[in-house]
This record gives sequence, structure tokens and C-alpha cells, in this order.
Amino acid sequence: MRGSLHPPQVRTAFSRTARSRSEPHIDGSFSSLQSSAHKPLFDKILIANRGEIACRVIRTARKLGVKTVAVYSEVDADALHVRLADEAYCIGPAPSAESYLRIDKIIEVCHRSGAQAVHPGYGFLSENAHFADRLAQEGITFIGPPASAIVSMGSKSESKNIMSAAGVPVVPGYHGTNQDPDVLQQEASRIGYPVLIKAVHGGGGKGMRIVHADGEFKDALQSAQREAVKSFGNADVLVEKYITRPRHVEVQVFADQLGGCVSLWERDCSVQRRNQKIIEEAPAPGLSPELRADLSAKAVAAAKAVDYVGAGTVEFIFDNDTEKFYFMEMNTRLQVEHPVTEMITGLDLVEWQLEVAAGNPLPLEQAAIPLVGHAFEARIYAENPRNNFLPDSGQLLFLSTPEPTHVFAPSLEAHRLPSPPGSSEFTPVVNTSAALAPSLRLEQGFEQGAQIGVFYDPMIAKLVVHGRDRTEALRKLRTALEEYKVVGVSTNVEFLRALAGNEAFVNAELETGFIPKHFEELFPPAPEPTHEALALAALFVVLRDRPAPTSPSPWSTLTSRRFGGDVYERTVTLQTEDTETPPATVRVRSLPNGRFAVTTARASSSSSRAFADVSAHLAPPTTLCVALDGALVRTTVVSQRPPAGVPASGSAHTMERLHVFAGAGAGGKTTLVLPSPQWLLSLGGDVLGAAKGALRAPMPSVVVEVRVSVGERVEQGQPVVVLESMKTETVLRAPVAGVVKAVGCAQGEMVEEGRELVDVEEDA
Repeated sequence: MRGSLHPPQVRTAFSRTARSRSEPHIDGSFSSLQSSAHKPLFDKILIANRGEIACRVIRTARKLGVKTVAVYSEVDADALHVRLADEAYCIGPAPSAESYLRIDKIIEVCHRSGAQAVHPGYGFLSENAHFADRLAQEGITFIGPPASAIVSMGSKSESKNIMSAAGVPVVPGYHGTNQDPDVLQQEASRIGYPVLIKAVHGGGGKGMRIVHADGEFKDALQSAQREAVKSFGNADVLVEKYITRPRHVEVQVFADQLGGCVSLWERDCSVQRRNQKIIEEAPAPGLSPELRADLSAKAVAAAKAVDYVGAGTVEFIFDNDTEKFYFMEMNTRLQVEHPVTEMITGLDLVEWQLEVAAGNPLPLEQAAIPLVGHAFEARIYAENPRNNFLPDSGQLLFLSTPEPTHVFAPSLEAHRLPSPPGSSEFTPVVNTSAALAPSLRLEQGFEQGAQIGVFYDPMIAKLVVHGRDRTEALRKLRTALEEYKVVGVSTNVEFLRALAGNEAFVNAELETGFIPKHFEELFPPAPEPTHEALALAALFVVLRDRPAPTSPSPWSTLTSRRFGGDVYERTVTLQTEDTETPPATVRVRSLPNGRFAVTTARASSSSSRAFADVSAHLAPPTTLCVALDGALVRTTVVSQRPPAGVPASGSAHTMERLHVFAGAGAGGKTTLVLPSPQWLLSLGGDVLGAAKGALRAPMPSVVVEVRVSVGERVEQGQPVVVLESMKTETVLRAPVAGVVKAVGCAQGEMVEEGRELVDVEEDA
């Protein structure tokens, strides 16, 4: 059923047949449990989250015969997690503060639906101690750690003090309670720049800023605190020394209510943008057995120090220069990257969470936990890597993904190698020669047609691969990324392909500054479209637009040009998204045998190419089958029309775009633009052409702050508007020095991409 907390909106939308509690497990992870001592799982759980993690929890619950309850905001009414769950209830408007963060509404849904437990996923309320306490007061189980552990380890300051007392090294910094900006700035000067400002109750890169000089500190502090309040409801920060060449290595721990605690080995999450992980792998490459054992032992000790229960991640900074590691923080929840741990252990961590929350012991002891092969996870985000990874929003007009080989991690118990006699229980023998076929999982919360909005995280999906060793897993990842095709929003798929093929990444030369260090290699100048891509795009247009005869007639069967017969000729003009680049032209002429002669010409490089006797067939709407120079090509071409109501202009997003996905190994996606005809441009006027001093919204956003007013003088580079999209703040700065001529936005307003926000009249 689908319900709402706002009658009269209550309505029944769907129901599911109850699943049998006796359904067999898919992976058999719990065959070792004694049935006589095993406590039954919950009959029904509520997932207080959305997107791919909600879908992930639902899949495991379905496997175990546990019914699920989804909650959703008004903009998520048709979301995938809502459709997958047995029941779903609307809990408020789109802003998370009015829906997914409303503890009272979630508890009310628990009582209405009869849910016995709540799985918080990650983000939102997953590390909120007050939420865990409230659930306990209501007799509802929180599928996570006790509130005391969330308080202790959720606070970066307190957790560092606990670790320091336990003898675990911590990064030098200020972890005090005095939040006076002047005091914080003094502490930053004492520590020595560069420093890192971090939200005390933060995570996921939110509320975090790197500061390189004293003059930047106050602005960075204010921005970090604003972001921390929006994401976590608390503005407190700490200040630490920023290590310039660190690796991010974290250990997955799991503890039960009976005192058991194990390490499920480590992950490397060093490659990041905006202080957020983008690709993760397990195990961390290059660690000695002694270092792996030390990290796991310290992580388990950290969990035991706070009587931890459930899934947690202990994060460490590894200094590449000194080869020392420091405790960073503990995330008291399931992590986004948990699937890579599942793939090297053959376990279902959500299943473990449900078992532990029901009061059962950990299914495996430390010595029995496998470590087999290597796994990667690549996060697919709606963002523009070439525009500083700014998030994007819009509809997924087209989505085609690689075919998964598994829903859950395949069991690896048969491939576990025993540890040598006398070795530490935290020293596994890594099996990199198991006779396993490469495997692929796809964790996604959206399907074709879904809307990626501005209110939530821009992650679309996660590609998870596993191979017998790092080389094989990386090869599988590159293949999967070639097969992942999306149109409608900007994504990081092409960037991930470049990253997975980068020589330094292949050689595991990892650090958190990997992207800026290898920027030139990861972001080479955009190449000219190939003659093959131009020919494919033009053939798509011709075959799409050329009317097919509905029935044979004497007139349509005549040859040559007589009476509009079979001969057809058309010149197609194409541009790249950089519409300042001279256009290319493609001449397509049909032949009497039903084939085509195609000639491409690029004005930018004065090169041309002729393709003779080309056979081409379009299987609507997107599959194009072509024989170019004897090579058979089956490719996908997707048309993206401009938004309705947008006037024609010289801007690429006001024209039809063609996304040409070449075959495997042929260079990925090429985006070409069909320029608007001159008569249309003259009618519409180039209303979107920016004046030199005009500042436009780079993406759909919410205006957080307007720092200028009409008539005010500004200097070039001065902050004028602060935007927020998908939990990320962006500061827009004056493009020129001058006087503010107009302000086209207000605090709290939603603005669309391309909207003029501030116009500065440049000094003469």
C-alpha cells in the first residue's frame, strides 16, 4: 500500500503478496548458525532513506522474507524504492528537513505500518543519536549502533580523544569545544597551514574545507559551518593539520550485542573530488601483512572501546611520505562503498545487520572471514567533471547499463585460504588465484525516465566489479563503464573511464590528491569528433527524418530523381558543444541499391573523408546499424531535444544534441549539436548570450545567500552569490570589477540553469 501522513491524500497504490519466511537464502551465509539458538528476524522493517541504498536494503529483506516499508517525499512519489517496497508512505515536501529528517513522521509511519525496526541506510538520520534514542523509547529497534556509540564516535573531537587515550595515533589538530571564530583561526595558525576545517558531526565530505592561508580562513569557516548545519544540524567544527600526500584507508568492522567484534578487512578510498569518494577498492593495494593486521586490530579495539554494535567503518589517514597512519574518524553506519567488502568476503552485510539487530551472534569468527580477489566500486554521479564536478539535475532520458552477473556477492568460503600457524587472526592469506569468473553488480536507485532533483545527493548508481586480482577487476570495471550509457544529465562516466585507464591508477599510485596531481592526463583537451562519429550522427538524422513509404506505389518505386523517387540527398551541419568551434558538414546521398555515399568535412582541421557504399539501418529509437568501410558498427545514438519554452540561441543547451555512443574501445561518447537555423535564431534573439559582466546559474540550485545589492561596487573575484545544489555549496564570484547593475535572485529562491543572477557593469 502507499499512504500519506496528510489525509485526504491517503490512497492505495499497490500491495504485494506476503513472502514466506521459509524461503531459502541465496548465498547461504548463515549455514553455521545453530537453529535452536537463532532468534527470528523482524517481520517488517522501515527504511528511513531513499535511492540506491533503500533499494539495496529492500533486496536483502526480500531475500530473507522480511516485509519492507518505504517513506518518500512528494518529489519521490514515483521513485524506484517506493515501487519496490511492500508499503510506502509520503512524509512531506521535497526538502529533506521537511521529510527524510522528520523523526516524528518516521516514527508515526512505524506505528501505522507495524514496522518493528528501522534501517537508516546512510546519510540523513543514520548517525543521529537522538533518532536512535527516540526509536528505543517507542519500542522500535534501530538497525545500527547504540546511541552512546553514535555520540562518542560520531563526534570527530570525542572520537579522537578516545583514540588518543587508547594509544592510537591521531592527526595533530584542535578538537576543543570553543567555537569562537577568532579562537579557531588562532589554532589554525598554531597548527600551521594548510589546515583542514571539518564538521564535528560530519561525513561524506560535507562541512569540510581546506585552507591554505590565514586570509582565507574566515570565509572557509563560514561556508563549512553553513554546510554542516544543513547536512547534520550542528555547526561545530574541528581544525587539523592537512597532510599533503595522504591515502584514505578504512577498515570495515562488525560487532554483535554479545561482545563479538571482527574486521572484514580494509578498503582504499583515496581518489576523491570535493572531499568525497568517487572510486573505492578492496583490499587496499600495497599494504604489508603486518600493516593490514595492525590496522584491523586498531579498528576492532576502537569499536570495542565504545561497546559498538552493528556495521561501522574506522577511517585512517596513511601518510605516503612517512608511511605512518593516523585515526581520522569512525562512521557509525553502513558505508556507500560496503559492496566492495562484500565482494572480497562473499558476505551480505545488510543481512549481517538484520541478524545482529535481532540479537544473534556474528555469523563468522575472525579466522573464518575470507579475503579473496579484488573489487572496485565506481560511483556514477550526475555532475560535470569538466566544470569542477558541479552537480547536475534533470531527467534520465536514456539509460542503458551493463548486465549484472550477480545481485548479491557470490559465496567465497570455498576459496578461503587458512592463515599460517602462529600468525595473528588479523593476518589473512589473500587469495588472488581463485578459479573465479569476473563478476559485476549494479546498485541503482533510478531507472530511465527518473528525475534527478536538486534536493538530494546526485549519485545515480554504483558499478561494483570483482576479479581474481586487481588487474582483472580493473579490466572488468573498464568494460562495464564502456557499457554504461546515460543521457539527460551530465555524468562522470567518461571521467571514470579515463581514471580507470590512467597509468598511475593502474599502478596503484594512490593519494587523495590524485585528481589534481594527474589533472592534465584525466582532462585532456576535448578531441575533435572523428569522421566516423560525424557520419554516424548524420546517418541517424537522415534515417530518422526521411519519411518511409507507407505502401508501394508506381511513383515511389520509380528510380532516379523522377517524381521524388529513391534518390535522396542532404547536408547535415554538426557542431561540438563548444559552439565557438567551426561546424562540420556531412553530405549524405542515397544510392539506387539502397545504400549511401557519405562525405564528412571538418572546417576546424580542413580535413574530409568519403565513405562509399554505406549500408545503414535505424532500429528506432536509438540503435543504428552501419557498415563503414567494410566494418560493421552497431551503435547507440540518442537525441536530446532542448527544454520546452527555451528560446533559440547560440548556446548548446538550446539546440538538439545527439549523443553517439561508439562501440567498445572506440572512444566512448561523442556529443554533437544540430545548430538552430538562422531564421530561428533571428526570431528568438540570442537572449541567453551572456554579457561580459553577467553571472548565471551553472546548474539548477537554491540561492543560499546574495551578498550584493544594486548599485554596490564589486571587485573581480569577489563573492556575490552562494548557491546550493544536491547538498553542495557553490560560491559565484564577480567576473569583472564594476558596479552591480541588476540582481535577479533572492535568498531561498529556486533558480534554473542559465538564469541570470547578477549583472555587473564593468568599469570603463
